[in-house]
Amino acid sequence: MSEPIRSLPLPPGSSDSSCSDGCGSATRSAPASMPGKTEAATAARRAVLNRRVRLLVAATITYNVVEAAVAMTAGRAASSTALIGFGLDSVIEVASAASVAWQFSGADPKTRERTALKVIAMSFFALAVYVTVASIRSLVGSGSAEHSAVGIVLAAASLVIMPFLSFSQRRAGRELGSASTVADSQQTLLCTYLSGVLLVGLLLNSTLGLSWADPVVALVIAVVALREGREAWRGHHCC
Repeated sequence: MSEPIRSLPLPPGSSDSSCSDGCGSATRSAPASMPGKTEAATAARRAVLNRRVRLLVAATITYNVVEAAVAMTAGRAASSTALIGFGLDSVIEVASAASVAWQFSGADPKTRERTALKVIAMSFFALAVYVTVASIRSLVGSGSAEHSAVGIVLAAASLVIMPFLSFSQRRAGRELGSASTVADSQQTLLCTYLSGVLLVGLLLNSTLGLSWADPVVALVIAVVALREGREAWRGHHCC
């Protein structure tokens, strides 16, 4: 009876030809990633975000120009310090958004970020000073605000529009790592809060005759503006 044929061990360094079609494929390493493609994708994404920020800034400027004109006209007509302060906040939002637009018009937005933050901070401080002085004058008896239907409609409209602009800009700014874009979105978000506070004050004055509600609301605007200005000056708005 013949013995079974035994396979001979392969010499060191040799390989079995029967495995040439991939029997060791399970242990093969995956091809290395291509950094060039990753960097190109990142650059493309940043370009998309930069364009998005510019569009959002343009929309914010357009709306706030209209908002400022309406608020200040209605505020003067009704002797409303809160409405005038709200209109001035819209002017400051335009300045803030314009500084971000200037920043992103350059080849490297990062190099202009600190300057943009300083402009935003100074805008907040200017608003706080004006509104505080005007509110104190109103509280000590230099005149009470009248009913303003235009102001009520404007405040309600801003309460709907501004959150969308703020959220979109903040999201893009965080992804870009841009403190100035996030700070400008905070300015827009501040407008949302102020719209709600303004609406309450105007309604209280119109329905219950609480004339003191108007300057008190304006003082709230001043306090919030001061806080936001300090944060922007320190550069704490990012991410």
